[in-house]
Amino acid sequence: MNMNLLEKYMAIRNHTEEICKPLKTEDYVVQPIVDVSPPKWHIGHTTWFFEEMILKKFFADYRQFNEDYCFLFNSYYESVGERVVRDMRGALSRPTVKDVYAYRKHVDENMAGFLQTDLSPDVRALVILGLNHEQQHQELLLTDIKYSFSVNPTFPVYKADDVICERGAIASNEFIQVPAGLYDIGYKGGFLGEGFCFDNELAAHKVYLQEFAIQKELVTNGEYLEFIEDKGYEAFNLWHSDGWAWVGNENVQSPLYWHHIDGEWFHFTLGGLKKIDPKLPVTHVSFYEAFAYAEWRGLRLPTEFEWEAAADKLNWGSRWEWTHSAYLPYPGFHRAAGAVGEYNGKFMINQMVLRGASAATSPGHSRKTYRNFFQPPLRWQYTGIRLAK
Repeated sequence: MNMNLLEKYMAIRNHTEEICKPLKTEDYVVQPIVDVSPPKWHIGHTTWFFEEMILKKFFADYRQFNEDYCFLFNSYYESVGERVVRDMRGALSRPTVKDVYAYRKHVDENMAGFLQTDLSPDVRALVILGLNHEQQHQELLLTDIKYSFSVNPTFPVYKADDVICERGAIASNEFIQVPAGLYDIGYKGGFLGEGFCFDNELAAHKVYLQEFAIQKELVTNGEYLEFIEDKGYEAFNLWHSDGWAWVGNENVQSPLYWHHIDGEWFHFTLGGLKKIDPKLPVTHVSFYEAFAYAEWRGLRLPTEFEWEAAADKLNWGSRWEWTHSAYLPYPGFHRAAGAVGEYNGKFMINQMVLRGASAATSPGHSRKTYRNFFQPPLRWQYTGIRLAK
């Protein structure tokens, strides 16, 4: 059993390095905004998780690589100790990229030995959490790389044959009718138990929903372009007060990465600058934009419970989808003791829930109970819109 876990460990760790292969040394240290972390930090932080949470606590033979790295690569775990301020991660020229990869190799070699020992069920579950944590960072790596490349006026190409945001052409205004009734919500299992889920997907419970209808497909670029051309960004009555202030303060006139050049719309992708395909789902929009678009259409965003109740009948998985639900704990939610308890619960305020998955999401994270969450103005992730009524 542990050898299977070792194979999974190495496959996931290797995939992170595969994502970074197209990068040059200079690409590893860029941090244009606070929400975007440099690739070097992602490489270090995902390694720190296994060192700090597992090897230092459970592997008696482990020798720490560098005691400064706990401070440098801790993200937000107060129970572990102090850390570099989030918006200063890109200011660290040292340790070098070479140093961080040496750190990664050191931890991987020790984990390989550790995973061939007798692991308790709790420790094994913690390793699985670490692997799922790394898969979350693989998605963040792609979205962070895209943002960092996007601020370069030469529109550099990350990987010419990898147009990750261009999959799944759609065109449909079909709505699915969902009857009123009680619906099961949440993951039926245990946090860190068999059949992995994150703690914010628990506890499974029932909700009563009124009858509603939900769009089978996501809103397309072409549909969203009609909103722009109808001066949706100038119509204050479509926006939340905070959203309208955001539009004015940030001078927002289109989704992130859109560029109007010589009368045509383009968008920046990991494959460089490309013409917008009107049939593809719109992406990189904020909750504010999703809400305003729904208002313009005379419709609304679904709640996260409506989304989950209808998920089996929807076409989803190419974009994270904004819902009109605040990120809050489920009935029966329990925060684990120690650092593991800081994983999700401490963020259950001032954020909105997204459901589904995106083209950048790692395998195994595209389940209908998965709850993503971000603040309303954020849009550097592959975020899209589905309408309800």
